[in-house]
Amino acid sequence: MAKDTEKLIRQLSLISYLMAERRPVTATEIRRDVEGYSDMTEDAFARRFYADRAELDALGIHLSVDKPADGFSEQENYSLAPEAFHLPPIAFTDAERAALQAALTLLDGEFAYAEPLRLALQQITWGRPSPLGSDSRQTIGLGITASAGGGETSARLAKIDTAIYRRKRIEFEYHTMGRDATEQRKVDPYHLLFEGGQFYLVGYSHERKAVREFRLSRIRGKVAYATKAEHDFQRPEDFDPRVYANRIPWQLGDPVGNAEIEIPENLEWYIERQYGDYGTLSNGVYRTDYSIPRLLVSWALEFGLRIVGPAELVEDARGRVDKLIEDHRGEAPAVVPTRAPAVPVPVESNGRSRGGDAAIRPERFARLVTLATVLIAAGKAGETLLVNDVCEQLQLSPTELREDIAVLNVVNFGGGAYVIYAEVKPTGEIEVDPEPYSDTFDRPARLLPIEAKALVAAIDLIGLAQADLRSAREKVVDALGFDPVEEGLHIVSPKVDDDIMHRAEIAIQEHRLLELEYWTQSQDRYSERVVEPYGRINSREGWYIAAWDRSRERLIHFRLDRIKRARVLDETFVPSADLDVAADIGGWPRTGRIGGSRSARVLVGAEQARWAREQRPVLTEVEGGAVVVEITFKGLDFLVREVLKEAGDAVVLEPADAREAVLEAAEKLVARTT
Repeated sequence: MAKDTEKLIRQLSLISYLMAERRPVTATEIRRDVEGYSDMTEDAFARRFYADRAELDALGIHLSVDKPADGFSEQENYSLAPEAFHLPPIAFTDAERAALQAALTLLDGEFAYAEPLRLALQQITWGRPSPLGSDSRQTIGLGITASAGGGETSARLAKIDTAIYRRKRIEFEYHTMGRDATEQRKVDPYHLLFEGGQFYLVGYSHERKAVREFRLSRIRGKVAYATKAEHDFQRPEDFDPRVYANRIPWQLGDPVGNAEIEIPENLEWYIERQYGDYGTLSNGVYRTDYSIPRLLVSWALEFGLRIVGPAELVEDARGRVDKLIEDHRGEAPAVVPTRAPAVPVPVESNGRSRGGDAAIRPERFARLVTLATVLIAAGKAGETLLVNDVCEQLQLSPTELREDIAVLNVVNFGGGAYVIYAEVKPTGEIEVDPEPYSDTFDRPARLLPIEAKALVAAIDLIGLAQADLRSAREKVVDALGFDPVEEGLHIVSPKVDDDIMHRAEIAIQEHRLLELEYWTQSQDRYSERVVEPYGRINSREGWYIAAWDRSRERLIHFRLDRIKRARVLDETFVPSADLDVAADIGGWPRTGRIGGSRSARVLVGAEQARWAREQRPVLTEVEGGAVVVEITFKGLDFLVREVLKEAGDAVVLEPADAREAVLEAAEKLVARTT
């Protein structure tokens, strides 16, 4: 029998034994009665029992330990109360269960935590099937699904996730963009963030002796545990993960100054709503601390804003605009391709991986516990289950299902009394003993940390667009007794106006017309629109309302943060069966490329080339370290903003009309500052 299978049987039997005894028991009794311990030597038992307790603790299953009073030699006593294992009942409404099922439908197969999410939903809706056919399935589309983005990143994420709960120090090679160097890092992992389509680790860096953020895609090779100890650190009590969410790029680091930026009256609402947390706005001037001057200048140039202080920042911005003008006058500069590849192929391993740290995958443990509840429920009801139905329900292959049933058939709580017995018949039916000997797994277990994290993260990713998900989240947190965001995966959503989102949600659900005051950034103009709202989708830039614009007679996606005002009208509309909100969800929301787009060749200087490689397709490596990248655009105004954001470090090579558009925009910026 495989070691991990032995460990699963031992740990599940330990849980069942402790709950069946309903009293504190000694280590001697556990060694004698629990499956898997009896044939061990005393030293081997001590090691295995300690390791099993540590793993169960990391899974959120905390054994109570009664230590003997000082001066007494009695053994420690161990117990596990049912309330410490079972999930408290959660009174979801039908709408909330439907919304949760819709969340799984939207995310399944792409969400980084799809498997624990599926198991969590199976547990919290246990005993009552989640209704399908909710409108939320048709009115929400996800371009960004918090996918781990490939096998390597997924493996790193899983290892880091486990390390956070086990308090295990990790080590890896990391490419630091600021210095363009790859170096070894030893980190105490505290928290995970998903922001802007990327996963980040927040942890204490031993090399820097400070808390730092690490982008998972910049880790080279594998993540390894740094020691063989069960635990290596304790997270500081004053650590607040919210401090690291929704930070503005120009404030990453120690402040070097306070900027003053002139804001036109027609944009004050937007700056206050989207950037009010990072500075103050009064009398048409936005004041904000900054750590990285280039990033603040980049932001100001994107919106065509005038920096009025301090003098050194004004001079920096003017110099960058002058360079934009110089680079886009006349003929495009010639580029000389390099012959040597600029980007080394990442190695598969950092060579420092250690053996002996193969803990049971939390997903496998959760799957077995969930399967046990399904089988016991069928046995008590006298129902015969079908292999295909259970496989579909838990997303298992028939082989995996048979393996899991074989494991559960061996789990016992001492004295030869087994928890359950099930048999897979040649007909594809599963026959379950109608009188299981134990009620340990006859109702849902508490959510494991990874399940709780997956559930709340999924709600946070979609909940912005679903009131029922938001209320379901509150009930889940109440049942758990803690918010997984405090120690888990924190989904950082783009800023939105809650009132506008709420009004849009009402209009979508009730099929009522929605009146919008919309700011078109590319043209810097406002317009009144009366639309038929069909749904919401997210993309790399943020959330959009998909609506039929009556005046233009076409489906338009209105970016939520650019809606200044929204009003739900009394007039209703009949939804068209031909309009599918999520029809193009795999297109521009994920890729940023709109149908019919043109391509521009843009030269990015050596200092910014390494960031450009992460964001855009590289067409040519240029001598000296620069790169030529491709930027796709539907309208010239979009391309101009993208080039202005590079703050003088990017030059359009072609097409010619794009070069002229950037030149014209840069000259207008100069006119505003003189």
